[in-house]
Amino acid sequence: MSEAIYVTVQADIKQKIYQGLYEDLKLPDERTLAADYQVSRSSIKRALNVLVQQGIIFKKRGSGTFVNPLYLKNQAIFQHEGSNLGVSDSFRINGQAPSIELLDFRVIQATPEQQSALFLNDGDFVYEIKRLRKLDGVPFMIEYGYVPISLLPGLNRETVTKSIYEYVEKRKSKTVTRSFMTIMTEPSNAEEQKLLKLKATEPVGIMEGIFFMDDGTPLEYSNMRLHYKYLRYNAFVSLGSE
Repeated sequence: MSEAIYVTVQADIKQKIYQGLYEDLKLPDERTLAADYQVSRSSIKRALNVLVQQGIIFKKRGSGTFVNPLYLKNQAIFQHEGSNLGVSDSFRINGQAPSIELLDFRVIQATPEQQSALFLNDGDFVYEIKRLRKLDGVPFMIEYGYVPISLLPGLNRETVTKSIYEYVEKRKSKTVTRSFMTIMTEPSNAEEQKLLKLKATEPVGIMEGIFFMDDGTPLEYSNMRLHYKYLRYNAFVSLGSE
C-alpha cells in the first residue's frame, strides 16, 4: 500500500469520527475496516496507530478501539483535519476554517535561532511568512513562519495565502506528522493589541514550535501569537511506568 493511500484512509476515518458516524464511539475491528477500505490489515493498523498517537482514539485490550470522548468535547474550536499536523490550519468554529491575510512574505538570512531549530548552516536563507488568521472576519492569530528555501524553492505569495502543509503534501508527497511545541503567554505589544483587538492590559498567547515531515526533516519553525481567548491546545501524553 502506498503512503498516499494510507494517508487517505487515516484522514477518512478521522472525518467519520468528526461526523459522529461510529455508534457508541466504537470503531469497527481491523478486519472489518480492511474489508471496507479494501486494503490490508497491516495498513489499517498503521492508520489507527497514527490516530492513537494523536490522542483521537484509544485501544482497550479485549474490548476494541474507541474514540477519545475528551477529543470530541474540545474539537469545536481546535481540531485537525487531513493528514498534516498543521496547528494553525486546524482551528475551526462550526466546521469553518479561518481566512488568511498575508501581512508579509520575504526571504531573509536565517538567524542563529532559526538555524538551530531547522538544522541550517551559517548563510542559509529562509522564507519569512507573516500571516493574520481570522475566524468569521475576527482576527485571532498572528503567525510568523520560517521555512528553509532549500526545501521549497518554488514557494510564492499565492501559495502562502493557503495551507503550506497541503502544498507540501500535494507537490512533494510528504506530510507533517510530528511537532515540538511550547505554549506560554506574555504581555501583548502595541502591534498585537492593534491586530488582535487586545487591551493594553491583556496578554497574548504564544504557541511556538518546530514541525517535522514524516522523514524527520524539520519543515517549519513557527511562532503563533493568539488572542488569549483562543489559547486552547489538546495534547495526548503517554506516561511510562517507573
